[in-house]
Amino acid sequence: MPPGAPLYLPVMPLKHSSTVDLEKLALEHITPQLLSSGYCYLDNFLGEEVGSRVLEQVWRLHKDGALKDGQLAGDLHGVSKKHLRGDKIAWIAGTEEGCEAIGLVLSVIDRLVVLCGTRLGEYYVKERSKAMVACYPGNGAGYVRHVDNPTGDGRCITCIYYLNKNWDAKTHGGILRIFPEGGSRVADIEPLFDRLLFFWSDRRNPHEVQPSYATRYALTVWYFDAHERAEAKQKFKRLNESKHDTSTKSS
Repeated sequence: MPPGAPLYLPVMPLKHSSTVDLEKLALEHITPQLLSSGYCYLDNFLGEEVGSRVLEQVWRLHKDGALKDGQLAGDLHGVSKKHLRGDKIAWIAGTEEGCEAIGLVLSVIDRLVVLCGTRLGEYYVKERSKAMVACYPGNGAGYVRHVDNPTGDGRCITCIYYLNKNWDAKTHGGILRIFPEGGSRVADIEPLFDRLLFFWSDRRNPHEVQPSYATRYALTVWYFDAHERAEAKQKFKRLNESKHDTSTKSS
């Protein structure tokens, strides 16, 4: 489960924000698309200048060795981890020195989710994860088909911000393929620079990252439904207490 963090940072001003109506985006595009299709994306989200600042900070994290191999949950004895998941990641709050532009992106995404409000069905969102900065190093690495939240850990919305300039999926690969539940069609999302993607985190949206043949960067954050998150924490607490009791008895 991604590490939790406080939600709803104040939205920092953007130089081009006068032409960007976040409320209109939330209510007329994101909400209806999520409800009808289970996913949606916005192109040219923050603009060339801001997007380039974010990319520079992510590139610096990668260059400085801050990104580590992504982990897999469960018992995978005898299975090559890199065959299943080949990305390198770091968890970033956006408040760290040198990560101010990343924090800006998070604050704007936070605002969009707030504006969607109670229109997203039964969900009540009041916290999110830190940002997962991810790099697929371009050696054919990908991530096999999976579900972000198959066990009810609280995650309800996955948001991915892509940072790949001049990306050509025919040459570079790296497509995020979503397999919407109950549908016969797939959704292929190219990881284009300054593109923001939203989709439901649960079993409605199995997805995979196809092999990447160029360095592929993205920021991912997960928003939590308060009720499911609280239940998951209680379940985790009870499980730990049960393990402690068993350990105490056996000793």
